[in-house]
Amino acid sequence: MEKERITKEGPADVRMNSWMQFIVISMAAVIITVAASFMHIRLDLTGDHRYTLSKPTRKILSELKNDIYIQVWLDGEMPVQFKKLRRSVKEMLDEFRVASGRKVDYEFINPSAGKDAKERNRQYESLYGKGLLPFKIQAKDEEGGSSQKLIFPGIIVNYNGTEIPVNFLKNNQRLSAEQNLLNSIEGLEYELIQTIATISSAKINKIVFIEGHDELPEIEVADIMMSLRKFFSIDMGPINGRVGVLDRYAAVILAAPQKSFNEKDKLVLDQYIMNGGRVMWLLNEVAVNEDSLRFGETVAMYRPLNIEDQLFKYGARINPSVVQDMECVPIPMKVVTGTSQQSQLVPVPWIYYPLLYPSQGNPVTRNINRVIGKYSNYIDTVGLDPDVKKTILLSTSKNTRLVNPPALISLKEADITPSAREFSRSSLPVAVMLSGKFQSLYRNRMTANLVEDKGFRLKDESKYTRMIVISDGEMIRNDVRRSGGQEQPLPLGQDRYTLQSYGNKDFLVNCVNWLVDDNGLMQLRAREMKMRLLDRQAIRRSRMLIQSVNILLPVVLILLAGLLYNMLRKRMYTRN
Repeated sequence: MEKERITKEGPADVRMNSWMQFIVISMAAVIITVAASFMHIRLDLTGDHRYTLSKPTRKILSELKNDIYIQVWLDGEMPVQFKKLRRSVKEMLDEFRVASGRKVDYEFINPSAGKDAKERNRQYESLYGKGLLPFKIQAKDEEGGSSQKLIFPGIIVNYNGTEIPVNFLKNNQRLSAEQNLLNSIEGLEYELIQTIATISSAKINKIVFIEGHDELPEIEVADIMMSLRKFFSIDMGPINGRVGVLDRYAAVILAAPQKSFNEKDKLVLDQYIMNGGRVMWLLNEVAVNEDSLRFGETVAMYRPLNIEDQLFKYGARINPSVVQDMECVPIPMKVVTGTSQQSQLVPVPWIYYPLLYPSQGNPVTRNINRVIGKYSNYIDTVGLDPDVKKTILLSTSKNTRLVNPPALISLKEADITPSAREFSRSSLPVAVMLSGKFQSLYRNRMTANLVEDKGFRLKDESKYTRMIVISDGEMIRNDVRRSGGQEQPLPLGQDRYTLQSYGNKDFLVNCVNWLVDDNGLMQLRAREMKMRLLDRQAIRRSRMLIQSVNILLPVVLILLAGLLYNMLRKRMYTRN
């Protein structure tokens, strides 16, 4: 009897045990899920570690004292490429949020979400006024048609009431849309963390533009100054031979001086470098008065600045020759056409405006557009000092030649088709970075007559420091629109006639950031991701097969899993 009772109750016990197991497993799953939400465990299994933040980035985010709010103006209806960029931005911000201990918060906003056209236009103007650059796209409307819309692929970082705009879309005309998208994704971490590091830092580095040697006036460097003010405090002023006057500045910029330097000012710069100061030199050894070209011709004249020996001591020499390059920017010229003998502006190549190649292997110049030069000279690296590293940043094309002063420059040269045989020079350096320990120009020289301070002691070797030498002072100059007594600076690197943008501003801002970079953030620009694009030919050949596998394979796998589960379940209950 006892045996019969146990046999009858067996299946009920099995069912009870099954329910208990189900409840226990469900509760365990809930507990594990809740616990996992408080744990920040991430595994980056990608070959290029695209989801792994660098150590400098993690350090900066972990030291944030206050919350950062980021507005991402990349939302709404947009092409697939921009949706990929949006997803990458979101993934990066998620990583930032975790690494910062949830001090980074963000929101995606659709800039075209206004109820009417006026409201949308006000939003567009507001974003443009804050520094975000628009991009035109073709998007579908609610009625199924297509219309042109503006998107703003950028963010605004808010910290303690301060806002800084960041445009992260790269638009290099030489590259495909896919490559530009990849470059934009590669630069996301640098663009974001550079801004966050600047806006959250208790110390703001100071940059000074040297005056006193007929450098470019403020209005002609206004655009680069506005860009640098996002990261630095900017001053302008003369040094007047006062040793130590530059020591409070993180970097010094010499923007196209026209007058020669006296020995007192050279000593000030030399001792600033010996104390670890960083300098960006933008110099020409040949003077070209372009205003005279309005009358058809001008003259290129040798103009030494009495700073040649100093640069030579540090490892660079600017040669007094003007570069002519077959790869150049056109200028508008009046050409008489037709029987009416009316003149019109026609763009013609101007070989004195070379399109310079950025070095793609360097974080300063990686993924930037080509840079416009104007009457550029070229640089030789000199010296065998093992403590100084020399790296070329910009160079000419493979079809270049040189003109030595004095030389007549005439607009009639634009009518002559250049011959590749005559342009036999190749890849001449126009910008070079120097880093290491430098020897003082005044080592083993008397300096008592150059310094008023009787207690001055010359430092004849520098600590580790950096400098950049650019043999084109015009590279930093922005055009100016003058109307009715008003002056308005135009964007640096933008051709005022074709409105095409070149890489001058990005290059110079990167140069200054590299000079003052003590935490290694600039190395993030060297990050490289591989393009993993689908084989379009294989897709066309096997379109039906690929579609069938993608549609049917998941269904077949689910059916097989269900059949397997039922077989195992029947076998288990049959045994019981």
